[in-house]
Amino acid sequence: MNTHSVEKIGGTSMSDYTAVRDNIVLKPSRSESLYQRIFVVSAYGGVTNDLLEHKQSGKHGIYSLFASSTNDDGWREALQALRGRLHGINAGLFDDDVGLQRANNFIDERLDSALACLRDLQRLCRHGHFSLEQHLQTVREMLASIGETHSAWNTARLLQRDGVNACFVDLSGWQSDEHISLDERIRQAFADIDLADTLPIVTGYAHSDNGLMASFNRGYSEMTFSRIAVLTQASEAIIHKEFHLSSADPRLVGEDKAVPIGRTNYDVADHLANLGMEAIHPKAAKGLRKSNIPLRVKNTFEPEHSGTLITPDYVSETPRVEIIAGNRAVYALELVDPDMAGQIDLYDREILAAIRRFKAQIVSKDINANTVTHYLSASLKTVKRIRRALEERYPDAEINQRKVCIVSAIGSDMHITGILAKAVTALAEQDINVNAMHQSMRQVDMQFVIDEQDYEGAIRSLHRCMVEVHDHGRAICLA
Repeated sequence: MNTHSVEKIGGTSMSDYTAVRDNIVLKPSRSESLYQRIFVVSAYGGVTNDLLEHKQSGKHGIYSLFASSTNDDGWREALQALRGRLHGINAGLFDDDVGLQRANNFIDERLDSALACLRDLQRLCRHGHFSLEQHLQTVREMLASIGETHSAWNTARLLQRDGVNACFVDLSGWQSDEHISLDERIRQAFADIDLADTLPIVTGYAHSDNGLMASFNRGYSEMTFSRIAVLTQASEAIIHKEFHLSSADPRLVGEDKAVPIGRTNYDVADHLANLGMEAIHPKAAKGLRKSNIPLRVKNTFEPEHSGTLITPDYVSETPRVEIIAGNRAVYALELVDPDMAGQIDLYDREILAAIRRFKAQIVSKDINANTVTHYLSASLKTVKRIRRALEERYPDAEINQRKVCIVSAIGSDMHITGILAKAVTALAEQDINVNAMHQSMRQVDMQFVIDEQDYEGAIRSLHRCMVEVHDHGRAICLA
């Protein structure tokens, strides 16, 4: 094990260069040295949404506009609008004409190259022998890489200007003539870098022969971050976000009531990811966990706080709830068939195949004698496609869909007598009806399926009765 850390900076934090420089780079978490650290950076806030599609709303970005039609020039207009936005970001960062011109030239070269590729591909695919569908994953990878190369190049140059020996490490494989694995690309990039006196600023996107986005979609930067930590044998992995990993969303329960978790384990991180509130992508966490590398989540804007330390083996000394979280955009897809009794496994296999075919995420599920209900994090369009496939497969079954939400209490140890009754009572006191609930024997989470309009009230109610009743101070458990 080495002594360096690998640190990832989130997109909202990246949008505030002064905070990144003063609160992260010039204020190391673990030592007095500026070096012995590797920084993996995200694109500036919102840029990847413009390049691909909006992560929450699904609003079209350049990729989705290009993918939707080979004859529509909307993607060209979107690309030019993005160029203007990136130039605007540069103008807010570089206060000298030479530095600004170099920054604009760098990103213009990437954008012009992408424009030429898309224009040529569009022209080619108007010919009947070529299918656009076969090339879309490559287009998605190419466009995604632009955001991180922009932010990484800028950050390295700005730090050099401010007296730090930073270097730009481009893992995007831009115009590379070889297709190599992610691990090999990382090894090649760091072969000649001396961490003792050099601060690498690394693109969150990394090109690989299998394609990162094909496996991890928008979680690709976390996978890059994780593999760098594992391959360089880092002593600690750190994620800098614009907020703490807290007991609940401060915007819902109030900043004065939410408290940083402080300590937890990768099991809890997996449950958060399942709800769509990723501390880190589960597959990225897997590598850190197997290599026994602790992960620390810090608030960029509160650098003195030690944040939350996530380790493989942590279990709270006293059983308790550590976080109230949820997903407010869930569809319940219910299949009822009297013929299911005695052969639930056969039905469930077919249902899972349909869900996998249309790439929906399963948040939870219910099973009884003749009913299987899956709670899916997916668009309405995707849910309807799954439903049609199941109606064709089971024409005599009753199939229902309904928009719901899920609220969950999560902790590394929740073996507390009566905790389920306490939670249900807290919800009932707010006139919140529980449509379904789940509590596993491992006692690490409880899930409540409720009507979508009750989401915020449920979060506040459970947080009040399970977290706020305890005086946790600066953290539930200090890291």
